[in-house]
Amino acid sequence: MKLSFVATVAILLACLIGCADGPATSSPATGESGNGSSGREGKIQAVATVGMVADLVRNVGGEHVDVTQIMGAGVDPHLYKSTRDDVATIMSADIVFYAGLMLEGKMSDTLVTVARQKPVYAVTELISQDSLLEPDDFAGHYDPHVWMDVATWSQCVSAVANALSEFDPAHAEEYVGNAEEYRKRLEQLHEYGRSSIASIPESSRVLITSHDAFNYFGRAYGLEVQGVQGLSTESEAGLQRINGLVDLLVERRVRAVFVESSVPRKNIEALVDGARSRGHEVVIGGELYSDAMGQPGTYEGTYEGMLDHNITVVTRSLGGNAPPGGLNNRLATD
Repeated sequence: MKLSFVATVAILLACLIGCADGPATSSPATGESGNGSSGREGKIQAVATVGMVADLVRNVGGEHVDVTQIMGAGVDPHLYKSTRDDVATIMSADIVFYAGLMLEGKMSDTLVTVARQKPVYAVTELISQDSLLEPDDFAGHYDPHVWMDVATWSQCVSAVANALSEFDPAHAEEYVGNAEEYRKRLEQLHEYGRSSIASIPESSRVLITSHDAFNYFGRAYGLEVQGVQGLSTESEAGLQRINGLVDLLVERRVRAVFVESSVPRKNIEALVDGARSRGHEVVIGGELYSDAMGQPGTYEGTYEGMLDHNITVVTRSLGGNAPPGGLNNRLATD
């Protein structure tokens, strides 16, 4: 009889845990400390689930941490399922970081099991509840897309610095220093977002995207946000929802809508076609990064580049003023 994937993962985890050297280590969330890196040789091997978390760990960890990212560019974390290779990668790590707030919903069981053996941290654990959004249609859970508000995401920097300092106290001072330097850069990015979006004519500050990943973005930078799908891309966009958004496009004379790098574009194209059938031309203003960053090795493949891109593309497409190269003049402009 074939084993289910969950059962297979459980067996693999049991084997890996059973073969691991040393005593089991509980997650720091339980209040117990890990093995740490006293006397260790080489860099800390960290695993992160999504690109935004991986980039955060790289910036804080600096030269003392190697980071392996599970989900690559263009991968939708709402739908992602752990593979056997993923489990093996996670179990071979010294420390694991994930976003939390149910972003990695289908990986949750794996992460909970791994936390019995090694330190596993949700980077969003220190975000104040006052900073989180709790949409009415999300079953009492918080919106996980917190990285869309740079100021709110900055609260995650301390969680990573604290975790690495606890695991590797010999380099704690460096982690704290890296965190402070990174926070300063994020403050500049946040202010760029505020000033750029403010240059869009007020009546045009309407952001329509594939799914509801931009609510924090809208709150932070003063945009009305509408998504064709709900918070999770598992939800289906109904005809009534699409027709309602076409009405909004026509009535408000919205000039552009946006596709997302990790979500199929068919629903956005349906909006464009619907508006055109009613005599209003709407363009696709560009591709935004929502649940995944750009390609590795590019500026857009970093968190700063991801948000710089989104801010700049939205601003310019909706009639505001922003330089083509973005805040740091590093955006691809072709």
